[in-house]
Amino acid sequence: MTPELKGYLVVTVLKMIVVFSGTMVGVMMVVWAERRVSGWIQLRLGPNRVGPFGLLQSVADGLKNILKEEVYPAYADRVLFMLAPAIAFTSAMLLFAVVPFAAPLPITFDFTLPILGQFVYDRVTPMVIADLPIGFLFIFAISSLGVYGVVLAGWASNSKYAFLGAVRASSQMVSYEIALGMSLIVIMILAGTVELDDVIAMQQDTAWLILPATFAFMLFAISALAETNRLPFDMPEAESELVSGYHTEYSAMKFSMFFIAEYASIITMSALMATLFFGGWDIPFTTWDDVRVGTAGVSSEPSLVKTIATLGVFTFKTILFVLCFIWIRWTLPRFRFDQVMALGWKVLLPSALVYIMVIATAVWVLVDVGEALSFMDEMILFAINIVVIGVVLLVVDRGRLIVGSSAPLRARGGA
Repeated sequence: MTPELKGYLVVTVLKMIVVFSGTMVGVMMVVWAERRVSGWIQLRLGPNRVGPFGLLQSVADGLKNILKEEVYPAYADRVLFMLAPAIAFTSAMLLFAVVPFAAPLPITFDFTLPILGQFVYDRVTPMVIADLPIGFLFIFAISSLGVYGVVLAGWASNSKYAFLGAVRASSQMVSYEIALGMSLIVIMILAGTVELDDVIAMQQDTAWLILPATFAFMLFAISALAETNRLPFDMPEAESELVSGYHTEYSAMKFSMFFIAEYASIITMSALMATLFFGGWDIPFTTWDDVRVGTAGVSSEPSLVKTIATLGVFTFKTILFVLCFIWIRWTLPRFRFDQVMALGWKVLLPSALVYIMVIATAVWVLVDVGEALSFMDEMILFAINIVVIGVVLLVVDRGRLIVGSSAPLRARGGA
């Protein structure tokens, strides 16, 4: 093994440790934030006993689950029962592997260790664990594996309640994965790539994609709520109907792994929304941070200060979307399951198909082959998005596609 390869492995392992540790700490802080924000919304205090401002409450809960007794149902499939939370946890942890979280950082070292030998590294390093050419397609592939963990949890528990929750979860997640993926076809049309680094660079050159792809952002945000089983889409674990859904029979750390996976998915979806639609780690209204690494080399001088500043901006954007997840949970009521499925199949899916055709036609008219979108082109696309949003909301609000509790009641006698 060459010294350069050993240096590369050291940097990669360090990035993995930083991202994994950051995600776990982020999960702990999101749980604390949800309790505090929900307390603020409901005019109560929230956690305030363990640690300053209740900051250590999540640590106390984790310690409790570690020390709690593991319970196995008598007729459960032991292997699948233990494998299910591991699949859910692993898929959630892998999601952040391709998300760039800061500007590239110049790293240089040359040292020698006994037995291990020399380690050499001297290059500008992208702040992402795996800079894959397939970009966010990797995220969809890995996120779909989370469905297997949910289904296995319900099946292996040998419980009717858990199995019913697993069936609901799988049908909901598969339904909204389609809308989630189709919403990002527009990103591929506008950016011409699936690599997240290139998507960020494209937004640095013109404008954030929230403008030319506003309706795609709406589709993505709604689908992300359903994918993470958050209100108003938390039917898979609606305790008022299904005891506790697919993880009814789980306890201690196996239950915590499902819990951690859910909140890690919230962080990842928030990071994706910040990356795909709001410039990622890009600092708005300045080109100071436009550091890129590619075949053409570095576009501007990288530095530790730029990396730290862009990491702070990216974290701030992600936190804002996490707070939106929390705010929506404590604002909207839960849907009925037929309303959940009707929204996914009768509204989001046809709307996404029509929207893709509209945007593809508009881009074909506005842009010549091989040319990038100009700022004026994006403003025209923004106007088209506003028209599309108005048409969709007009139809949906009138109850023509979703016939739910707002539908007029039939008079007795069939009149």
